[in-house]
Parts: sequence; structure tokens; C-alpha cells
Amino acid sequence: MSSGLSRGQRVFEIFNIVFLTLAAFACLVPFIHIVAVSFSNSAAVQGGMVNLWPVNFTIEPYKYVMERGEFWRSFGTTLQRVAIGATLNVLLVVLTAYPLSKSVRKLKARTIYVWIFFFVMLFNGGLIPNYLLVKELNLLNTIWALVLPGAVPVFSVILMLNFFREIPDELEEAAYVDGAGHWRILFQMYIPLSLPAVATISLFAIVGHWNTWFDGLIYMKSENYPLQTYLQTIISSFQNMESLSATDLMSLANLNDRSIKAAQLILGALPVLCVYPFLQKYFVKGIRLGGVKG
Repeated sequence: MSSGLSRGQRVFEIFNIVFLTLAAFACLVPFIHIVAVSFSNSAAVQGGMVNLWPVNFTIEPYKYVMERGEFWRSFGTTLQRVAIGATLNVLLVVLTAYPLSKSVRKLKARTIYVWIFFFVMLFNGGLIPNYLLVKELNLLNTIWALVLPGAVPVFSVILMLNFFREIPDELEEAAYVDGAGHWRILFQMYIPLSLPAVATISLFAIVGHWNTWFDGLIYMKSENYPLQTYLQTIISSFQNMESLSATDLMSLANLNDRSIKAAQLILGALPVLCVYPFLQKYFVKGIRLGGVKG
């Protein structure tokens, strides 16, 4: 606690620490409960006996989800999607934001382009036109159907654009005097100075590609579902008991829909939870600085 504070300031600071600690714990409680449910057996979950600690510990829900070739195949599809999609997102966002960060004097139609991107962020063609376009391009049931329709996330473009505009013009002018061109200035000066913003849009891209399930459902066949789409179908097949095999029915003796849902939520969130701590400091700084001016 800071020294030299008045009594009222100390009371206020203590109140803030206590309040924020309780708020953080309140945010963690649902996640802890989901973890506990995922490791509890069917009877305990069905009887509502699980709170913040597993009851009759079991890993059957995880075995039910993970002991299938479909799970690992969909996991591989999602890894491929994240690797290609996030790389493509970051590259195209940087290449788009760099010219749009220039003044009207350097890019005459800058304002028009910015408004076009802003309009696209608010309105889109709709689900059916998107599907027809992907179909006509022969992209159905390919990885490109998952990454190309959203290859240029406009919100990330605006965030990166604002971050680039924070870089002093004098640095760019000095680089021009030394004979550097736009490509060299972008990759050797702008990007190294904008690592917090790059980390931020990278995190957006990774989380977005990892969590999205609906496009996989409409663009891909079942054997090529990404992970989140596959996990969603587990819930559907579980609720439709007639579609399950005899082996599945035997394995479900110690399970119910809540434990399976909890297990799939944990499995779906775990990779992102492992990545986020390494990008968190850049994420916060990138959001703060990238939104300073438009």
C-alpha cells in the first residue's frame, strides 16, 4: 500500500483491493464449477451435489470425448485453421492498416477507403450470399472456406491503423532520407515498434478461429469438422440417444449431458488459456494505445 496517504485514501484503497479481489473470484467461480462438474460422476452431477470441488472423481467425460478418432481429426483441422487463418489475418491486417494510416496528403482516397471498411464492419452480405459465394469458388469442405471469408477483420484493421498513426512521422522521414522504401519501413520499423498491437490482433485471430463453430457446420462435411463444431455435435448426438451405438450407450452409464458439456468446454478453452498469459501484457497495452485516436 502506498505511503503518505490520508486515512480516507487508505480506506478507499483497501476497499478497492477487497472489491476487486471479490470480483475476480466471482469471475472464476463459474469456471471452477465447470471444472468440478467435468470431473464428477453422473449421479453427483444429476443430484446437484457438485459445487466447487469434484464429487466421486472420474475422467469418464474426457475419455468419452477424447477416445475417438473424430476428436483428434477435428483437433488437427482446428490447428491447421488457426495456423493458416491467424497468420493470414495478421499479415493482411498489417498490409491494409499501413497505407490507411497515412495522411490524406500521402494517400488521396484514404477517407473513402476508411469509410468502406467501416461500412463493411457494420453490414455484410448475409449467410446465404456468403454460402453461395464459397460454393461458386469451389471452396466447400476445404480449409480455405474457414479462413478466407474472414481474412481481413475490420476491427483489427482499425486497431492497427490507430497504432501505426501513433508512430512519429519523423521516424519515417528519416528512413526515407536513408533510402528505405515502404516495405523496409513497414517490416523493419513499424512492425517492431507495434508489437503490442500485433500481439493483440494475433490473440483476436487465434481466439476467433479456435472458438468459431458455425461456419464449420455449414461449409464442411462431418469428417472435416473443426474442433468446436465437432464438440457441438457431441451434445446433439448425446441428446438424440437413438443415434448412439451400443458401445456409446455403455460408456454413457456414468455420464450425463452436463458432465460432457463441461468436459468439452474445458477442452475447448484449454489451449487458449495456455496461450493468453504470454500475450496478456501486450494485449492490454495494444488495446489502450490502439484506441487513442481514429
